[in-house]
Amino acid sequence: MSKILVVDDEAIITMQLEERLSAMGYTVAGMASSGEDAIEKARRLKPDLVLMDIVMPGKLNGIEAAKTIAGLDIPVVFVTSYADDSIIEKAKQVRPYGYIVKPFNELEIKAAIEVALFRKTAEEELRKAAHAPQEKGARHPGSDAEDDGGAEYIDLPEIKTVLLKDIFTDIVLFLYADPTLKEPIFRFALDAGLKKGGRNFFAYHRSTLQKYFLKEIQHGDLFMRRVKKGEVYLLPGILEKCSGSLSTAPPAGTLQVLFDFSETDEFSDILTVKDLILSKKGQGVPLSGIIAVNMADIDHNQIKLLSDGIAKIIISTGKETTLSFANLSFPSESVTVVPQATIDDVVKKSLEPVVLSLLEKPISGYDIVHEIHNRYNVLIPQARIYTYLYDLEQKGYLLMKTSGKSKLYSPTDAGKKYIHNRLNEFKFVFRHIMGESAPAITPLEKK
Repeated sequence: MSKILVVDDEAIITMQLEERLSAMGYTVAGMASSGEDAIEKARRLKPDLVLMDIVMPGKLNGIEAAKTIAGLDIPVVFVTSYADDSIIEKAKQVRPYGYIVKPFNELEIKAAIEVALFRKTAEEELRKAAHAPQEKGARHPGSDAEDDGGAEYIDLPEIKTVLLKDIFTDIVLFLYADPTLKEPIFRFALDAGLKKGGRNFFAYHRSTLQKYFLKEIQHGDLFMRRVKKGEVYLLPGILEKCSGSLSTAPPAGTLQVLFDFSETDEFSDILTVKDLILSKKGQGVPLSGIIAVNMADIDHNQIKLLSDGIAKIIISTGKETTLSFANLSFPSESVTVVPQATIDDVVKKSLEPVVLSLLEKPISGYDIVHEIHNRYNVLIPQARIYTYLYDLEQKGYLLMKTSGKSKLYSPTDAGKKYIHNRLNEFKFVFRHIMGESAPAITPLEKK
């Protein structure tokens, strides 16, 4: 059972974290309220991981304390309300194992802790391998004995992002290892299916996505079905009804499916569902979507059975790889892998088209920040988002209304035209910069 040291000067936050961490199965080794206290307790308690606030009273802030704790070979994950560029840059200097922006939820905390512990374990294994006896003449990974007089270096795996284009036009098998990272992907998949029109069918064992699609469910644009234990065998019959009564005219005559099998006890029934989907596709039924399966309890032979007949297969380890499902993006290959740092640069320097693409329905600035983080693994300061939203509101392109404690922004009629034309301009410019041919811009108001 992993031991966690919680560092925050707000008693309410430390109490909440203690309660949540205990419920998740972790042991809270201790709590500290200042940088100096954190260092002392880290040395004495030797926790497996430290959850560290950044702004705290005392001579040392969280970043300065983390630098010392890192020297104790203890991983640090920052938990803070601050996400502006200057603080993030300072935090990066101490090589943290994670960065969580308050307010947080249990899934974010658990995912950050598990990834940090996994990375720490991987680093220790690499260090052991580096010092293990080797055959004469053999070199360690990343070492260059001739150039540095025998000093050995280890290249840790770099975080990568997988860019996926146009995956919702075919059948995709999505194998995941970390269930906490699938919800943002599924949410985007459902959004993409709803934009295409036609019918959308989401079957799942457990999900929290219903709250995001209440209007679409009420209007019959999205059918969601919870599959309880022993009910997978019912899905083929439902799929037959959905596909058998399709209208002939697209897009109304299309069917997008998202089947998430987070439990694999009924594996033979899951295969039956997959085979029926491929059969329908082969018969010319306009069907596309994702078959998602948790890899935790299946072996390589079962993975082979699942993948037979499916051309597009994605595997997400949830550790050093992030999946990014692009929408209205610059053209790329169907699957491309790039360093996460490249994604950071592009999103931060081309933030306007990213934000505009999220303004298709009422959304708050806070939700935009989290959507960008979920989709691209990039943290953007809320102040930048709200400044841009306020500017669009002043120009008459956005309408703001209060819903509870949130300020929701939605485009006006003029705003819809502006967003359409602006995104079209960005697409044209991106193509032009890369030297690719592009169709002429067709402003919405001229259609």
